[in-house]
Amino acid sequence: MSTAEEEKTEEQPAAAATVDQSAPADDDFVDDERFVENNEGKSGDENANADAADPEKAAVDAEEDIPWFTRFKEVFWTYLPLGFVAFGGPQAHVAILRDHLVVQRAWLDEEQFTELFAIGQGLPGPTSTQLVVSTALARAGPIGGLTAFFLWNLPGLVVLITCGVLIASFVDPNNPPWYLIGLPPAAITLVFKAFYGFGKKLDKVGIVLCLISTLVAILINGDERITPTVSQYVYPCLLVFGGLVTLLDSKREKPFGTYKSASKGWDAESDVTMKRIGIPLWVGGLIFFLWAVVLTVSILLVDRAGIDNVYLEIFEVMYRIGSLIFGGGQVVLPMLQTEVVPYWMTKDQFFQGLGLAQSMPGPLFNFSAYLGAVYQGVAGGLVAYVGLFGPGVILIFAMVPFWARLRHVKWFKSVLNGVNATAIGLVGAACVILWEAAIITAADAMVFVLAGTLAIVYNIGAPWVVLSGGIFGAILCDDALSLGQVAYCDILNGTN
Repeated sequence: MSTAEEEKTEEQPAAAATVDQSAPADDDFVDDERFVENNEGKSGDENANADAADPEKAAVDAEEDIPWFTRFKEVFWTYLPLGFVAFGGPQAHVAILRDHLVVQRAWLDEEQFTELFAIGQGLPGPTSTQLVVSTALARAGPIGGLTAFFLWNLPGLVVLITCGVLIASFVDPNNPPWYLIGLPPAAITLVFKAFYGFGKKLDKVGIVLCLISTLVAILINGDERITPTVSQYVYPCLLVFGGLVTLLDSKREKPFGTYKSASKGWDAESDVTMKRIGIPLWVGGLIFFLWAVVLTVSILLVDRAGIDNVYLEIFEVMYRIGSLIFGGGQVVLPMLQTEVVPYWMTKDQFFQGLGLAQSMPGPLFNFSAYLGAVYQGVAGGLVAYVGLFGPGVILIFAMVPFWARLRHVKWFKSVLNGVNATAIGLVGAACVILWEAAIITAADAMVFVLAGTLAIVYNIGAPWVVLSGGIFGAILCDDALSLGQVAYCDILNGTN
């Protein structure tokens, strides 16, 4: 999901909810009305005097003289351990970043942090990862941003590529070992939890858009006359439709939906953080053009020119999906499943990897490395990883210099309302589609109920939910107690 994470979210209303307790953020966007009110009516001189009287801002201004290499080392040693402890999905990721960067180190104030969070919410890709990149970018420029990106993802990337290669080489996809049986039903409970968290905070218009996209996505995956690959065209059209609906509704005298006022945003001419980012508008436009060129060329080479190269195929699939997904990790799952099952792997291999990815630190987008590794080994995993993460990382660099201007525009935030609500609907469809594929026996259903209770009722962390489901599934399997092995929802085999 927008929301609908690292996951526009994971990426996401839920991520925003975490920030809510200590920063001016709402479900999908940062609400800067307080900032606007506090500065309304002040002249430039008055603001300058206020800044001079603010010791915190004076300290930030003084940091402008800190050498770049010193700031880069700070970024390196700050983000290095975070990749090992970033469990719990985008909500937890945002809380971890805020604690380390705002509370402990005071690199950013609350206003700046929530603005950077909002930038990620408005772009396709994993929101928490984009927040990592943008906060490091604000501290040590583009090199700092890229360094933080790799440090944040490295532990999960290494583990998932390794598991993908081992599963493809040593595990029979038609007869998974006992220790993997419980992972798929446990993993999908976290998708249900994400959808519940997203959906309960939608307004009336958002609920309708969410319902429409859910129904369409289920239809695409459940009608023999519809080729599942049409999702690559239908899903983007749904997102555009959602944005247009909320844009038109926001123009009404009495709109059905709820729309926030435009934000003041950052002052790119005077803010120290924006100066450190150091990306002028023309460079941002050039980066955006690069993203569009890579997307267009990869699609033309694969779909039109018919170039038969497996690594180009992997890159095109992942880069296209990464360019379309607002809302983070959970939203990407139905599109990934449609593209890779059964062409790259079996559905059991897909869900085993999903369970592993849910239990790893870092963003759910690391799942791409597993998918590529199962299909084409280590090289395939790396290509898939670059492909899925690439658009979000490129666009965060491109959009930062434009954001201060876009946040002035009320219609832009209205459009994002509809885009995020539609993306949340894709998470809802993922719940139905993944349930059908993962719950085969009564034992699977039992694992799902147990894991769902731990995740939703007791708010247990994702790694422990997946681990508990795996242990419970292993206990119930044929090799142990052999309980609940009657087919429960084996629709694919036509049994009841």
